[in-house]
Amino acid sequence: MIKLSAVIITYNEEKKIERCLSSLMGVADEIVVVDSFSTDRTEEICKQFDVTFIKQQFLGYIEQKNFAITKASYDHIISLDGDEALSAELQNSLIQLKSNWMYDGYYVNRYNNFCGQWIQFSDWYPDKKLRAFIKGKGEWQGINPHDSFKLYDSKKVSKLKGDLLHWNYATYQEFNLKTDKFSSISAQSYFELGKKAPVWKIIVNPTWAFFKAYFLRLGFLDGFNGFVISVQTANITFLKYSKLRELIKNKNSSTRF
Repeated sequence: MIKLSAVIITYNEEKKIERCLSSLMGVADEIVVVDSFSTDRTEEICKQFDVTFIKQQFLGYIEQKNFAITKASYDHIISLDGDEALSAELQNSLIQLKSNWMYDGYYVNRYNNFCGQWIQFSDWYPDKKLRAFIKGKGEWQGINPHDSFKLYDSKKVSKLKGDLLHWNYATYQEFNLKTDKFSSISAQSYFELGKKAPVWKIIVNPTWAFFKAYFLRLGFLDGFNGFVISVQTANITFLKYSKLRELIKNKNSSTRF
């Protein structure tokens, strides 16, 4: 039977981290928490469990998660965020997997709780994520803050039964604040990559984002919250390209003098 390391990155997760750690009891043989110097009770709560607690200045979502992997003692990894937890079915799947690990990586469905409602559609379920993998067989990639684990050999992958439970936004205000924050991070990442922000993208991409989430992914079946999610999906796209356009404009202005 293989040994399983759970790796978690955290920052001010005192309201959710206990649920995350409790779900790993009896599943993971080691829990590594990489914390970005939380100012709440995150560290205190983590140390009530048998975890390796490491303080690391935040490097970026992608970079922080890759750093966390290097701190795992075992080669087989389950990666979580501090606001996630394993469902009972996923716990059982992972326990069984430890006796019969055959692939480089395994996908799970992430089940999102938004303002107290479990979201069934709206482009949020099934929110497929590759979270169980063998160290060295892939890495976290993407454009911050949108990270995903990518295997070097995409054919050596399977899927686990059960959901990764995710409590993402408790209030609409929190959702608004994160939308603004994430759009700024995305815009900066796009700017550093040299991406452009033509007017047509500012118009077309948000419109398509809303249409896909609300109609094609059946967001309307999630009621009012499905509408809110779809609108914000469009809004974050609009803000990302608007802010990118502003960054490009400011750069061009500064080079003239």
